[in-house]
Amino acid sequence: MERKIERIMKRKKEGKILTIILIFLVILLGILFIFYGFYYKPQPKEITYKFATLSSDVVVKGIKVPAVDKEGRGVMTEVIVEAMPGVGRTLVDINNLLFWADTQESIREAKDVAMNYTKVNLDNYDLIYHIYANASIVGGPSAGAAITVLTIAAILNKSIREDVAITGAINHDGSIGPVGDILEKAKIAKQNNINLFLVPLTQSKEVVYEEKKICKKYGNVEYCRVEQIPKVINIAEEVGIEVKEVKNIEEALSYFLID
Repeated sequence: MERKIERIMKRKKEGKILTIILIFLVILLGILFIFYGFYYKPQPKEITYKFATLSSDVVVKGIKVPAVDKEGRGVMTEVIVEAMPGVGRTLVDINNLLFWADTQESIREAKDVAMNYTKVNLDNYDLIYHIYANASIVGGPSAGAAITVLTIAAILNKSIREDVAITGAINHDGSIGPVGDILEKAKIAKQNNINLFLVPLTQSKEVVYEEKKICKKYGNVEYCRVEQIPKVINIAEEVGIEVKEVKNIEEALSYFLID
């Protein structure tokens, strides 16, 4: 009996020791997990840029950019960029143009997207943009995609098709954002010998509202009101120009650049 009691007591003692060891291991693992989570931080993936090596001292490229003036009329703007040895500056020369802050932001974003796309570091080069417009006010983000195409063409020293134009904002990830006045821009593009007009996704059609006067007679009195009637316009059919939707700058470049 005493031996049985001793064996039982021994097993209980061993069980307590095992329980203490397990608790200690759990606490130790918890401390290690907290320590790992506190001190270990995953390093963000860095983009490696190569330094620009342009084929000549100065590379000059130009692109036509359909826009609208303050009256909502279509105007054709021309943007030219010079890429030359320098210290990484971005300069703008403006002719007959009220330079809006969002246009300035579009140029900065275009340069960043161009660097990310080409993986070229422009710290040793200056970019000088020349903007020409036959209007006193042309602005907004709608030139962002065109300026990005232009900048990439200058960095890669590629030729740009003169019969292609684009409208659209440029986002930080290279996607192309929506803009307004597509129909008027398509019309001015057609007038300037553009055969292919690139637009943001879903914007190959535009909704316009036509005014219609509705009159009804109540007794001897006639009441009239003007209603806004929506009409969906297929821009390609309306203007007589080929229109393609593009979602990002890579798609746009496939239509613009000449190898």
